[in-house]
Amino acid sequence: EMREIQEPILDLTIVAPSRHVGVIMDLMHSRRSEFIRMEYIQGPGEQRRGVDLDTSQSRVVMEYRMPLVELLADFYNQLKSRTQGYASMDYTVQGYQAAPLVKVDILVNHQPVEALSMILHRDIAVGHGRDVVQRLRGLIPRQLFEVPIQAAIGARVIARETVRALRKDVLAKCYGGDITRKRKLLERQKEGKRRLKMVGRVEIPQEAFLTVLRINSDS
Repeated sequence: EMREIQEPILDLTIVAPSRHVGVIMDLMHSRRSEFIRMEYIQGPGEQRRGVDLDTSQSRVVMEYRMPLVELLADFYNQLKSRTQGYASMDYTVQGYQAAPLVKVDILVNHQPVEALSMILHRDIAVGHGRDVVQRLRGLIPRQLFEVPIQAAIGARVIARETVRALRKDVLAKCYGGDITRKRKLLERQKEGKRRLKMVGRVEIPQEAFLTVLRINSDS
């Protein structure tokens, strides 16, 4: 039995114009970070003149502690985008610490797809799993049987969507009003779909895997 999951932690230093403090704080808040300290950097000319620091023109040093996985998920591009390219950063990996992480499995037609599995923080796992199955529903081709798409943590299903079955008109060539024959045809079609669902393999297009990667980067 797994008693604890640990993740790598780093100390992050960001240097940016002080006018961007607000957007940087918003970004860090969304990345499970812990604020350590912040310091404004006074320019040499201002020090010599002995005037008060103009924070609109100064730069700021901000220090945080944050999980390494948050840095890997498109963090640098987000930082540059929100600060118009003016921010720089440096980091040092500090070790590991316990974290409430869970494995989210994606099942297609009740079969787990390991390539789509994710290790996520418990707080975002349900919302992320729901987003993934909703996206996959529009990407997986329709079959002659219904295809359930599920996100699960262990044995607990946290989200589900269904790709509706293609409907084949088996009565198209059945003329006349023979109700018994029509009923037999429909029952035969229903039984055939049931067998297909039990043994059918669903092909997952490459775009589905790329979509999940994009969702992971946006989270």
